[in-house]
Order: sequence, then structure tokens, then C-alpha cells
Amino acid sequence: MQLDFTIDAPSLARSLIGALLLVDGVGGEIVETEAYRRDDPASHSFRGPTRRNAAMFGPPGRLYVYRSYGIHWCLNVVCGAPGAGEAVLLRALRPTHGLAAMAGRRGLDRETQLCAGPGRLCQALGIDGTWDGQPIGTDRVALTAVTPPGPVAAGPRIGISQARDLPWRFGLSGSPYLSRPLRA
Repeated sequence: MQLDFTIDAPSLARSLIGALLLVDGVGGEIVETEAYRRDDPASHSFRGPTRRNAAMFGPPGRLYVYRSYGIHWCLNVVCGAPGAGEAVLLRALRPTHGLAAMAGRRGLDRETQLCAGPGRLCQALGIDGTWDGQPIGTDRVALTAVTPPGPVAAGPRIGISQARDLPWRFGLSGSPYLSRPLRA
């Protein structure tokens, strides 16, 4: 199954559940995402292009990486039409490849906590600002679509102050690898 990065963010966010993400051979199955569109006041693209969010306005199928609160890196997949300002935040993975590398980067080996949350995910995968704008589908960043191993749930996004009611957070129902339980 081929991923279509030209679809809108909510559709891509749902379709990424179950997909395999590998960054330099390290990664796992995506179990949680959140969608952001340009008409969404919680989106970095809402006020238009800036130096920080430039990747969101570039071609679909690239990474948008930013620092949250000056502490944690966050990884997004740019989607929609070129220049649309849409992206999907990757919130959690079920680690399957390179567990020792992830545990070393995170300083822990509790598998369910290695990639449970956007900051933890980036730390475990070795993602920082140098990855911003990198294309997906290279030797360094592989994203392969698969059928989710269970039902996908949708609910309100978390960690934002505006447009929290939009049901644009998607997760693999019952997964112990989610950043937080998903409530519909």
C-alpha cells in the first residue's frame, strides 16, 4: 500500500496509523498522530509562512521538525497540496527496530515509554532540527504504509490551547504505546 502525501492532514493522520517509520534503520509502527491544517488556529501555519514553519509550505512528503517550548523536538509529515501548510504530528511509535539505540538515546529500556510522546519519539530516533525539510522515501527516512493491526480511534488533540475539540488525534485502539489514552 502506497502512502499519498497529497491528501489532507486529517486523512493522512488516520492512514499513518500502523505505518512503519524508520530513521537510519531505527523506528517502529506509528500508533498515534495528530493533524494540523492551515485554517486551524492551533497549527504553526495558521498565520502564514515563517522561517520556523517553512517546511510546512514546501512539497508534501517531507519532514517538518520544530522545537516545542525550547525543550523537545517534534516530528511532522508535510502533506496536502504544495504550499498548503498542512502536516501530521507523529505522537507515538511502537518500537520495533533498533531498540538498543533508542534505549541508549533515552537512557531507559522500558519499551512502552521509548517513543510515547512527540519529544520522546524524536529523542529515541535521534531527530533534531537538522532533519527539518528532509524528504521521506530516502535511505535515511523510510515510511511504509501497512494495514493497522487493529481499529483506529479518533478523539480531540492534546497539548494545545486552541481548537482542542477537533477530533484530529488518531491512535491504535488499546495500544500500550500511546502517549496518553485516547478518549473519543
